[in-house]
Amino acid sequence: MKAYSTDLRQKVIDAYENQEGSQRNLAKRFSVSLTFIQKLLKQYRNSKTIEPKAHICGNTAKLNSEQMALVAALVEIQLRTAIFRLLFTS
Repeated sequence: MKAYSTDLRQKVIDAYENQEGSQRNLAKRFSVSLTFIQKLLKQYRNSKTIEPKAHICGNTAKLNSEQMALVAALVEIQLRTAIFRLLFTS
């Protein structure tokens, strides 16, 4: 899921600071979840920033580039062998 824009985040912060409603009301008004409002406010209080956090997904690669190249070559050989068998054996 894509992060909410900085513009929307700023509008939420401004509305909250101007006491334009409870967290729940702001969530409904801006069509976001209550959890998003709570996390955004906590982030703003702790770091004074509203920028989305960098997304760190998955595990780091276990193979280096040399090993990845070897795997790609082996897959290519296996693919060519399979095609050869399909075409020339019955």
